[in-house]
Amino acid sequence: MRIKDITRYLESLAPLSFQEPYDNSGLIIGEPEKEINSVLLTLDVTSEVLQEAVGQGVGLIIAHHPLIFSGLKKLTGSNVIEKLVVKAIQENIAIYAAHTNMDVIPAGVNSYLCKALNLKNIHVLRPLEDSLLKLVTFVPEAHLEKVKQSLFLAGAGSVGNYDQCSFIMNGTGSFRGGDNTDPFVGEKGKIHFEKEVRLETIFPVHLKKDLLHALVKAHPYEEVAYDIYSLGNVNEQAGMGLIGELEEAMDEIELLKKIKSILGSTVIKHTALLGKQVKTVAVCGGTGSFILKDAIKKNADIFISGDFKYHEFFDAEGKILIADAGHYETEHHVKDVFYELLKEKFPTFAFRISEVNTNPVKFI
Repeated sequence: MRIKDITRYLESLAPLSFQEPYDNSGLIIGEPEKEINSVLLTLDVTSEVLQEAVGQGVGLIIAHHPLIFSGLKKLTGSNVIEKLVVKAIQENIAIYAAHTNMDVIPAGVNSYLCKALNLKNIHVLRPLEDSLLKLVTFVPEAHLEKVKQSLFLAGAGSVGNYDQCSFIMNGTGSFRGGDNTDPFVGEKGKIHFEKEVRLETIFPVHLKKDLLHALVKAHPYEEVAYDIYSLGNVNEQAGMGLIGELEEAMDEIELLKKIKSILGSTVIKHTALLGKQVKTVAVCGGTGSFILKDAIKKNADIFISGDFKYHEFFDAEGKILIADAGHYETEHHVKDVFYELLKEKFPTFAFRISEVNTNPVKFI
């Protein structure tokens, strides 16, 4: 199988356009057309993980954290990143990262903890902004259904839990074809008026190319008229963090112990107990302090994440219980998430979960 067959599928689930501006998700080392026979799944790319890949004859490593975050100007082996890049190239091992784009999809990093806690009524904690567009096009009445269904199949028309959403308005279009045209209706050189339908539908920005291809292919006109508008609407289907409800309210200490067991945390740092039962749970794998206010605003009883700084614990203000279970601990299960997503699409291909514990933080 080619590398791009696997990475394109991953990007259909977690589009690269969803990543944060500072991120470096995507194919970092290697050629998309390269044929491989196995993939190693990991949280981080370390020398131990790379050696594991070499020993197993793996052609591609898929990691959550990008090996290269900022640009490299030299490859002299002067630091650990350069050494790993050189080693990967020498061993002909490609490296791909799905980082913040994997954080923001509901089936991504945070899905594991939601499933482990058996949360219900799950939705995105902080929805994505600037990720939706609106398409407006004009279609002759007899071809409306064909064009509309083609756009829906390409991924347009989803709003929340509804799909095939559109707005339709009747009107009259006018046009005159030039000498080099072959008009579908009317005659070249003569103004023509046609009963048309104004069709509007919404779609995520990463599907723009596919959507326009579907529109042109299904539309009968030689020249297809359309407008694309940027929207200020938030994308409720993707975003940072998830929030849901436990089947039954739990004691704070009991829930903290359960989280510690599920994640394999050595220790959980937390704010003062609030002395109440916990029902609504917010989660964000990795570093999540930046969406603490969102968890408070949505009345979460507890916020499970990692990397809280000393002063950030004060931000709870007695309104929420913060449970800092560690960066590695809240994200290392991404290997299993990768495995489940990829195995469903490629059931006979060899995906291997790395056995290396890449956590750089140790405790006495």
